[in-house]
Amino acid sequence: MAPDADKLRQRNSTKAVDAATQATNNESVRIATLKSIKPTEVVIDGAIYDISDFDHPGGESIQLFGGNDVTVQYKMIHPYHTAKHLEKMKFVGTVPDYSSEYKFDTPFEQEIKREVFKIVRRGREFGTLGWYSRAIFYIGLFFTLQYFWVTRPTTYLMAAIYGVSQAFIGLNVQHDANHGAASRKAWVNNLLGLGADFIGGSKWLWMEQHWTHHTYTNHHVKDPDSYGAEPMILFNDYPPGHPKRTFIHSFQAFYYMIVLAGYWLSSVFNPQVLDLQQRGALEVGINMDNPYIYKSRKYAIALRLLYIYTNIVAPIQNQGFSWNVVGHILVMGVCSSLTLAILFALSHNFEHVDRDPTYQVRHGGEPVCWFKAQVETSSTYGGFISGCLTGGLNFQVEHHLFPRMSSAWYPYIAPTVREICKKHGVKYAYYPYVYQNLISTIKYLHQAGTASNWKDGNPYSGKL
Repeated sequence: MAPDADKLRQRNSTKAVDAATQATNNESVRIATLKSIKPTEVVIDGAIYDISDFDHPGGESIQLFGGNDVTVQYKMIHPYHTAKHLEKMKFVGTVPDYSSEYKFDTPFEQEIKREVFKIVRRGREFGTLGWYSRAIFYIGLFFTLQYFWVTRPTTYLMAAIYGVSQAFIGLNVQHDANHGAASRKAWVNNLLGLGADFIGGSKWLWMEQHWTHHTYTNHHVKDPDSYGAEPMILFNDYPPGHPKRTFIHSFQAFYYMIVLAGYWLSSVFNPQVLDLQQRGALEVGINMDNPYIYKSRKYAIALRLLYIYTNIVAPIQNQGFSWNVVGHILVMGVCSSLTLAILFALSHNFEHVDRDPTYQVRHGGEPVCWFKAQVETSSTYGGFISGCLTGGLNFQVEHHLFPRMSSAWYPYIAPTVREICKKHGVKYAYYPYVYQNLISTIKYLHQAGTASNWKDGNPYSGKL
């Protein structure tokens, strides 16, 4: 039971009341609930906006989350947001009982923005010459290897290198693009974002899941990444006796890389590409029944068929069916999977990570600073070189604070972010080398699998 529900609504209803006041002056404005929001509408701080005809500077991807409360998503990707920005959209109603577990404009957020924006001036946060040089290199490497894969006899060495090159596209190209961080021009981001489809994924499914993950990182019920590997792997540190716990999870630290190796297979043959309803985001409450999703399905399916033909059918067609060729295809997939998935797993699963950032809110406390929650649920490892290889994913703290900033800037803002976190008493997890983060992740997986963190009580209550 959540005894704080009424208090929470009262604390976070100020802006919704302002919207309701505006509604009284406009007969066409309605009073609604979150469940009644139309597919072409979004809710921000309790106000409903119609985006069906909105010419968004960042492109039509804004329509991806039509029919949802996008308060956190909006503030996450608009660090300079003001009331003037919202005036550009058509206000059509209000949700009076709107509430949020997160708060913004805290002293920590204000200072970290102020100091970071001294380093990265407004309008310069997108891809740099260095970022584009890196992207061009990885794109060239990928398509060169793909040409060899399709036109020449495959080998295990070629398969391994080609698989890693696909992962590099995922890490270094599509990631920034699908965050809207590669360029201020929407068409550039849309084009480079298709890199997800050229490596066996889907930009639309990726955005549905990944943006939700960024919004609710390590949230106890709203982060789809927390549940993505269940029932084989528990990333959530459930209490002892939880029904999702089984005997096998005590050994998950030993077999989790085997599970991650199957990431490529689960992605390429994922039937969700047919309806573009990412099940993880769907299960945590994201509504994806909107016109933008409907019209994108045909493109997603066509790109998936192209990928399957190029990477699976063509080698068999050219060389004839043999288990050797099948082995090459599987090695390619495994190398791509492990390069991507291991780095993903490091980011929010490590010793002393906050796996339940809104615990206090649910038990009568104040809403949590969203910026603080992003820091304490993420880790950073390595430096500039690691950033060049991982597309900035090694700077997960910085990336989660400023997801619409190109990864090229993260090495430059990281020292400032650490300094401000220390000043405000915010826990910043940094590992000088990737292997240290990996060891910490393996230890955490063992702890989560055995529930050993709970031997002295709830480790996520903030009281221990």
